[in-house]
Amino acid sequence: MNFDAYARTGVDLVNARLDDLDDLRALFPDTSAWMREEVGDRDLTIFRRAQKRLRDVFEYGTSGRDAEAVTELNALLEAYPVQPRISGHDSSDWHMHVTSRGASVSAEYLAGAVWGLSVWLCEYGSARFGVCADERCGNVYLDTSSNCCRRFCSERCATRSHVAAHRARKRAAIGEQVPVAAQPAAAESLTPAL
Repeated sequence: MNFDAYARTGVDLVNARLDDLDDLRALFPDTSAWMREEVGDRDLTIFRRAQKRLRDVFEYGTSGRDAEAVTELNALLEAYPVQPRISGHDSSDWHMHVTSRGASVSAEYLAGAVWGLSVWLCEYGSARFGVCADERCGNVYLDTSSNCCRRFCSERCATRSHVAAHRARKRAAIGEQVPVAAQPAAAESLTPAL
């Protein structure tokens, strides 16, 4: 099983817009077209609730609250248990599913997402769960950097944030300079009277 791919489905869920059923359908890749077709209003409610709880896991990890991240993931593992089964049509198509046959879309998707994030936490630690440092973004990510130093969900956010910080420093430097008009007045006061 590709646990990284399952963990990334958790990231995708947290970052997804879930205003309506069409937004939820957009979450599923083409390889999971059956989920897009079978998802319903009840699933949307379940996905929204799970989205909030998974965001909490990322926020716990980002702020160094490992025990809380573990507690929440354990609760999610109970709510969306993994019940692995082999599926496929012949020996060239065998693959693993994380839930029993006939499970709802939400049960299938969330069991995989929670399992993947749990394995990720056990393998890399909760410090590898990140929330984008760009205040305008808020997306979550899995830190795959070699030294656990990633701060942004994407290059776009990193660039946007760095440009904004550079511009703010420039504005601050300009604001600290003494206005040119004030300089001659000060020079006149230093000139002795004749």
